[in-house]
Amino acid sequence: MFEPTSRYANLETATYTDAEGNQLAYVRRRFLPRGERQSLLVEVTVTDGDRLDLIADRTIGDPEQFWRICDGNNAMNPFDLVAEPGEQLRVTIPQVNT
Repeated sequence: MFEPTSRYANLETATYTDAEGNQLAYVRRRFLPRGERQSLLVEVTVTDGDRLDLIADRTIGDPEQFWRICDGNNAMNPFDLVAEPGEQLRVTIPQVNT
């Protein structure tokens, strides 16, 4: 259903049946990992105009993996991570989804 590099790749799917008998498939909830428990790849200092996709591309090699930086910093709102130049961001080692 999802690409192997997706944050949703290993999530279980379930089915909801409404009162009229219609079935709707959905992906179960993803619980955020604890960033401090993930292995550190590098720390990056945010500069003026930085974006998470650009940081992900420079450090991980894939701009679509910006969510890994969010996970490594316990961030629910990605924009908060690059709002203040000078902030340090943890870029964690990507985990292999199997």
